[in-house]
Amino acid sequence: MARDATDSTIVESRDELVDVIASGSKPKAQWRIGTEHEKFGFYTDDLTPVPYEGPRGIERILRLMEGLLGWQPIEDRGLIIGLVDPIGGGAISLEPGGQFELSGAPLETIHQTCRELHAHLAQVRQCAEPLGIGFIGLGTSPIWSLAETPVMPKSRYEIMARYMPKVGTRGLDMMFRTSTVQVNLDFSDEADMVKKMRVSLALQPIATALFANSPFIDNAANGLLSNRAEIWRDTDNQRSGLIPFAFEDGFGFERYVDWALDVPMYFVKRGDTYHDVAGQSFRDLLKGELPGLPGEIATLSDWNNHLTTLFPDVRLKKYIEMRGADAGPWRPLTALPALWVGLLYDQPSLDAAWELVKDWTVEERQALRDGVPRTALSTPFRNHTVRDIAREMVQIARRGLTARGYLNSDGHDETVYLQPLEEIVASGQTLAERLLHECRTEWNGDISEVFRRHAY
Repeated sequence: MARDATDSTIVESRDELVDVIASGSKPKAQWRIGTEHEKFGFYTDDLTPVPYEGPRGIERILRLMEGLLGWQPIEDRGLIIGLVDPIGGGAISLEPGGQFELSGAPLETIHQTCRELHAHLAQVRQCAEPLGIGFIGLGTSPIWSLAETPVMPKSRYEIMARYMPKVGTRGLDMMFRTSTVQVNLDFSDEADMVKKMRVSLALQPIATALFANSPFIDNAANGLLSNRAEIWRDTDNQRSGLIPFAFEDGFGFERYVDWALDVPMYFVKRGDTYHDVAGQSFRDLLKGELPGLPGEIATLSDWNNHLTTLFPDVRLKKYIEMRGADAGPWRPLTALPALWVGLLYDQPSLDAAWELVKDWTVEERQALRDGVPRTALSTPFRNHTVRDIAREMVQIARRGLTARGYLNSDGHDETVYLQPLEEIVASGQTLAERLLHECRTEWNGDISEVFRRHAY
């Protein structure tokens, strides 16, 4: 999230909040693809994390990129915390521990996403390499403790950091030591949203297994393949997880809004000030009875900001966000949007995906979510494994991308971006398992070698 919303339009009823999300509905011709990816910065000489301040800090990189791109700076209390492209719609932002994020522009094809990714990584290298800084894509920072991790000067993060330990044991790890890649996709109407949400929620653990890429944390291999996914299992369960109500009869825009209203708030922003109202109810703000800000009435920006503080594995705003994957090398970064676009943007593929998951029970979906952080593709399901489901999932996505028929300059369609996932399914070996093998056989157990071998 690069910039918090600033729309001061007063909101007077729950129905208006429903209308905000429903307004995201658009015809298929206007559907777009927005890809976000985070990465950890490190000093190449000693492999320590990059702080915000100083002549070789994150602030300096942002200023250099501002000059390179001509994008507008985003500031918090006079400090630059991101950049936004006022024309294309892309943005660069900082996660709490200095994770450097590109929020990609809304694009029509995965080919455009690939070009955007290559351009961004080249720009980051151009600014960071002279400072002795490299970047790596992993689901968790592999060797730095929480105490060693820098803190970015972003007001909303200060509020979250105070609140997280009250509602889970891993919230600070989530904030400061995880990185992800996600894709944001559109829907045509409420019925389309419901089907896409259900398919995406059911298959999100399968995506987590396919993209598992965080076997190290605290300078150790702790038996997990996605430490990032495991951390989310005890972060703040009131606002995260598989939201099983999405599969209940009557689910739609209203039901999601009712759930969102009952998730405690973090903050209310007025002007440049973030007011800490953590744990308080948006319903009270809607009535002008919020204890932390008596008399203040909810605005559209309050609602849009609140929606960004909900963390289910699939999040609904004016579009749908897929949030289940670890960050990784550049090829899997384009594979994620390819997977979900292939599944959701072609109607026969969406129907096939729904047939695959429609009879899964709440308990089965949760068992998948609980199992894949440790065993990924080997996680058992009924009389087979997640690897079998992943194979079918990728095949359905391939059919969907083929049907879209978008070709690049070499005449290839978007199915080329599924190749990393097809390789993983064929071998049965995730990126995390490959890293573990390298660590045992090539690195002499030195986990820090991951920075030297796998930086962007």
